[in-house]
Amino acid sequence: MAISVRIPASLRTLTQGKEEVAAEGATVRAALDQLDKTHPGIKERLVDDKGVKRFMNIYLGDEDIRFLDALDTPLKDGDSLTIVPAIAGG
Repeated sequence: MAISVRIPASLRTLTQGKEEVAAEGATVRAALDQLDKTHPGIKERLVDDKGVKRFMNIYLGDEDIRFLDALDTPLKDGDSLTIVPAIAGG
């Protein structure tokens, strides 16, 4: 099941500069596992043993996966994930 993943500028060094890459998986977790095989190191920037890292956000369409089933959110063919680093400032 093919999905697209939009990559933020800060992680594009891991995807050879590509702003969008393809991944496969029945869940967000499976897609990130597969993405890490083709782009080593990307998963460790996004998740830890507790789930999605505090200052990273992953959206399925317009929904933050934290408000769905987190990393176990099911995916279907054609879905789109967007990775957005949190930005803070004052």
